[in-house]
Amino acid sequence: MKEYDFSDAIWRKSSHSNAERNCVEVAFLGDGSVAVRDSKDSGNGPTLIFTPGEWTAFMGGVIDGEFQRP
Repeated sequence: MKEYDFSDAIWRKSSHSNAERNCVEVAFLGDGSVAVRDSKDSGNGPTLIFTPGEWTAFMGGVIDGEFQRP
């Protein structure tokens, strides 16, 4: 498993995040990977890493509305 250094990562949080910080943060890494973490536990919690292809597929689903609640 590849080790990642997030010390230079620029984390972005949605403007739709609420006051309780119920949101995720995303960082685009130098190798093209995308890191995602929980904003409530940004320093200690787990970070998910997605390949560029995985992120593109996910974002395509979001844009197409595939993840809307029924």
